[in-house]
Amino acid sequence: MVAHSAARRDAAVRPTAPLLALTLLLCTLAGGAEAQLRGHGGPVRALSVTADGRGAVSGSFDQSAILWSIEEGTARQVLRVHEGAVNAVLALPDGGAVTGGEEGRIALWRPGGTRPAATFAEHQGPIVALALSPDGTRLASASWDGTARLRPLAGGEAQVFEGHKGNVNGVAFTRDGRLVTAGYDATLRIWPLDGSDAVRIVTLPTPLNTVAVAPDGEIVAGGADSSVRLFSPDGAERAVIEIGPSPVIALALSPDGGRVAAATVAGSVSVIDRKAGKPLFNLVGPGLPVWSLAFRSDAELVTGGGDRLIRRWDMRTGQPIGMLAMARPHDDLAAYAGDRGAEVFRACAACHSLTPDGGNRAGPTLSGVFGRRIATAEGYNFSDALKKLDIVWNAETIAKLFEVGPARYTPGTKMPEQTVGSAADREALVRFLEKATQAH
Repeated sequence: MVAHSAARRDAAVRPTAPLLALTLLLCTLAGGAEAQLRGHGGPVRALSVTADGRGAVSGSFDQSAILWSIEEGTARQVLRVHEGAVNAVLALPDGGAVTGGEEGRIALWRPGGTRPAATFAEHQGPIVALALSPDGTRLASASWDGTARLRPLAGGEAQVFEGHKGNVNGVAFTRDGRLVTAGYDATLRIWPLDGSDAVRIVTLPTPLNTVAVAPDGEIVAGGADSSVRLFSPDGAERAVIEIGPSPVIALALSPDGGRVAAATVAGSVSVIDRKAGKPLFNLVGPGLPVWSLAFRSDAELVTGGGDRLIRRWDMRTGQPIGMLAMARPHDDLAAYAGDRGAEVFRACAACHSLTPDGGNRAGPTLSGVFGRRIATAEGYNFSDALKKLDIVWNAETIAKLFEVGPARYTPGTKMPEQTVGSAADREALVRFLEKATQAH
């Protein structure tokens, strides 16, 4: 929330064998074939299911990725190389995986490998989405540096797609191999891969957070206005499905393309009949953000969220598979029920604690933030760009951060771009933080 991030670096990028074994053992004991998958130490930010549906790869704010056996309910391997949240993952047909991190690097993992077979660091901002070409030979990536990139998995130079004014939040391939990107600049773009300028740009009334393409070529996009939009392969809008009230932050299509699952920052997941353009039912979870989802088959969905779990859902009934653990992590905001500022802050709680005991998460703790110079919170590794800024956090500077947005006010941050448009809400947020972050 308050300008941070370069993400906190993991002191042990290469875990020792005993530590890795213990981690996997704990994951196994906590799992179970009919239970939720447990193992991440932070919200589950990204999910991808293997082609046979038996396994999955997940990425988390805890800076790790995990390879899972869904059928056994166990973790097979923990992958650590990123120096920030793992925002994007992709299961490859050969059993390998690709992971994308907040620090801007992409890692290619071969089956069984304990270190990446290759890493790519051309992006200058967080990687937030990955996609594999229909023929399985090329990897597309979307980044908050304002670009998408396309590279041969076998090696070679990446092709750069520039034009979005701001974060590129989603990327996908059309059935005929063109590239589709979704941006914070409220545009959907369809790119030919021959380097021509014949880019189809669709301008919308809302920033876009995610995009997917159905087997028949229809494009599905989710936006900040709590809607799912359906487009023809050439970008003509067919339908707008409102699932509100919170922004749509993740999408998944069933293998047959008949259903769309749309997740929101408020924790709801709407399952939509794509052909009819109508919601069928909602999945009822613990009310925490659902950051990621993927269909295991037409009959089963898996979701990852703010409770650090991967949950399984029966798409025939809309019910959870196995016991639905509804216990929520400790709620730092429970003591502030009814405080408008606390409600505004709730979207920031996944990345920032308020008290010394809460420690650093994906972002630094906000304990004692008032009167503190930017990029000086103890125990957190900040980017050099932030360390050079002359900002001291107080009521005025925190309000300004959310008035103009982190990218403009604190250039060099990896903090998610967000603003608070209401002056009253900004004032309430500042008053809340003054109370809640006093060092004890």
